[in-house]
Amino acid sequence: MSHDARSACGGTIGAGGSVLSAAMDKTLIVTNDFPPRPGGIQAFLHNMALRLDPGQLVVYASTWKRSPEGVAATAAFDAEQPFTVVRDRTTMLLPTPRVTRRAVELLRAHDCTSVWFGAAAPLGLMAPALRRAGARRLVATTHGHEAGWAQLPASRQLLRRIGEGTDTLTHLGEYTRTRIAAALTPEAAARMVQLTPGVDEKIFHADSGGDRIRARLGLTDRPVVVCVSRLVPRKGQDTLILAMPAILAREPDAVLLIVGGGPYARELKKLAAQTGVTDSVRFTGPVPWDELPAHYGAGDVFAMPCRTRRGGLDVEGLGIVYLEASATGLPVVAGDSGGAPDAVLDGETGWVVRGGSVEETADRIVTLLGDPELRQRMGERGRAWVEQTWRWDLLAERLRALL
Repeated sequence: MSHDARSACGGTIGAGGSVLSAAMDKTLIVTNDFPPRPGGIQAFLHNMALRLDPGQLVVYASTWKRSPEGVAATAAFDAEQPFTVVRDRTTMLLPTPRVTRRAVELLRAHDCTSVWFGAAAPLGLMAPALRRAGARRLVATTHGHEAGWAQLPASRQLLRRIGEGTDTLTHLGEYTRTRIAAALTPEAAARMVQLTPGVDEKIFHADSGGDRIRARLGLTDRPVVVCVSRLVPRKGQDTLILAMPAILAREPDAVLLIVGGGPYARELKKLAAQTGVTDSVRFTGPVPWDELPAHYGAGDVFAMPCRTRRGGLDVEGLGIVYLEASATGLPVVAGDSGGAPDAVLDGETGWVVRGGSVEETADRIVTLLGDPELRQRMGERGRAWVEQTWRWDLLAERLRALL
């Protein structure tokens, strides 16, 4: 499926719909991660794409689901985009000969001269073929999983080939950069550039509707610790549940609001019952995107004490949720997994704790719940930091320059 709509504006869309006038080569985005498939990488790519010149952009992506509902959702999403979206028939885009041929065909048919691989591994392996087909600039973005690739001999060699075949590998922060660079040639490592997701500060803010969510859930007068994330072991929702008895000993009316869905949901609910805190833990399940800012706003403190698992193969790449919480004016408690600390000014916008440490997590949360002035000070500092450093328009301009 594809949709080809053209904007009346001749430049890149910046903050508040402003147009960045500098020209950009026509770009082909090749990605397995694109909405309506949910996830952080998907949101990253879509937000960046919306801030590039739609007339100079083509997206080649996998199909989300083959069910009638999935096909309908994908078609509706694609029809709303201001740029061309071409869907491959597969639900998992891999650098096979067929997919590579299709990417080459799209590059030539749309006269694209630059390519952005939404995730370097493994799609960046197509770079040499696209170079031969006429691509002059090839940029591949790395996330948390490429740091895992760098630790295993076979995938390490593939990552090295991706680095050699592209002009630039982007990284989220110092943690991912150092680990990925160790797998690259010195020349490829020297070409790495930081490119992170951003935050829409016009959507995530203190007046996003948190009171409405509190009223709906019956939490109006209760201290709320909110965690917004996929429910998987790395994120640390289990640590929060285990910390609740210590939190309740100091703040008896406190409630833990766990926002999101995922495969760990059943185990977490069982853990809450075993810990005896079921009445103080609320699970919302997945929430619509347009209600997500309000769910952040329902909290007094944001906490996600993420931890590294599987010997470093399961690691947090950055943790954009901390920045979304900061933009909403909340102090944050973050785990020390991977690049998560890059999203926190420790002691200023919140605190970083040892991932998996129930004691440290409970201590920091109790301190914040008991000190409204501290919460306000950290929340205001976080909001200012997002506005200065993490706005989408600033980061999209960096991508535009790379392309």
